Amino acid sequence: MDPGLREDHLKRLAEAGIDVEQAIATGQLEVRRWQDAYLRDDGFDQDGMLALLERGARIRAAAGNPSVRFVSRVEPSLVDKAGEDNWLEYETRVNYAVSKYNDPVICTYDLANFSASLVMDMLRVHPS
Repeated sequence: MDPGLREDHLKRLAEAGIDVEQAIATGQLEVRRWQDAYLRDDGFDQDGMLALLERGARIRAAAGNPSVRFVSRVEPSLVDKAGEDNWLEYETRVNYAVSKYNDPVICTYDLANFSASLVMDMLRVHPS
């Protein structure tokens, strides 16, 4: 997530009744900054991000957690950093990576912040 929004997000989770500290300590919750996920070494690395997704699903399954819920809030600056074509390719590859697991994956986009053509392309790359 956008590093500037992380603390606010954790606060909102706590206000919703989630014991954030315990969830983080037990590995049930991870809230990663873009730099710790999408933008390692200040660049977008599709392979690295896909490996992170798959590793998370495998670790949770091995630990006996019934499922992983992966939620990503995509911001324009993240797509700009990756490049639209590279981002669309990544989103397409996510479909294949997560199809091995029965875990929900949600990519959220504020439609007011993206062009209609990009939004349509995103809808096309995800089958459901």
